[in-house]
Amino acid sequence: MAIQESALLPDETAAREHVRAVTERSGSSFYGAMRVLPQQKRDAMFAIYAYCREVDDVADDPAPPQQKIARLGEWREEIDRLYAGRPTMATTRALLGPVRRFGLEKKDFLALIEGMEIDASETLHGPPLARLEHYCACVAGAVGLLSIRVFGCAEKRAQDLAWSLGQALQLTNILRDLREDAERGRLYLPAELLDRRGIAERDPRVVLRHPNLPAVCDDLAQLARKRFAEAVAALADCPRRQMRPAVVMMFVYRAILDRLIRRGWRDLDTPARVPKWQKLWYAFRYGVL
Repeated sequence: MAIQESALLPDETAAREHVRAVTERSGSSFYGAMRVLPQQKRDAMFAIYAYCREVDDVADDPAPPQQKIARLGEWREEIDRLYAGRPTMATTRALLGPVRRFGLEKKDFLALIEGMEIDASETLHGPPLARLEHYCACVAGAVGLLSIRVFGCAEKRAQDLAWSLGQALQLTNILRDLREDAERGRLYLPAELLDRRGIAERDPRVVLRHPNLPAVCDDLAQLARKRFAEAVAALADCPRRQMRPAVVMMFVYRAILDRLIRRGWRDLDTPARVPKWQKLWYAFRYGVL
């Protein structure tokens, strides 16, 4: 869906600075990966990230579900205003130019809101694998689809890469954040894996104490590795230079997954962070060379 034309907003510079600050404050690997891009593409990716961050913050807020759903509804209305050329928020003002310049699709912004609505309204407790994959497609795959348009690669294999890498990244997040998600009443481990390992409970705190939890996590880690392998295969059919930021993210997150597997699933409070020097090496090796 093409965005309607409007006059350039006078506070466009302030909007760009807002999304850059949101991205930098997050401490995410995303910030370093995107800094390798030319300015217009970098600004676009910072705006996409800030949008994701701010919508995600609504879903993670401790407010009652109905309030969160209402606030996400306001974001849906703001996306309508964005595509009408009349955004009112700093982040959507920063998105105005990228949407026009790179042909970003409205459905992908709305898919992210759908994923946040799932978190806000139906706290997941061991969802079926198909439901989990749909959720991952909303909260990560849609971001990948927006990103490849900014990178300049929207062909079929790039879309395959966005889907597989989105699944891999989100599954890694799920394995990394088991404790944090349980404290929010969420359990993303899929029902099929829980059932296979004899875990009938769906209460997150009970599942995290179950002796068979490590086997479930190992199974999910293997699925994440399979998705990473699919992403690598799709990458071979894409212009490597244009996809450099995706490659950096892929290596950083695959390193996180490897560290989680080595750490194991008994002491969930021990972080599995990739050191800053290693992230910088990935950014240099795969983002510059």
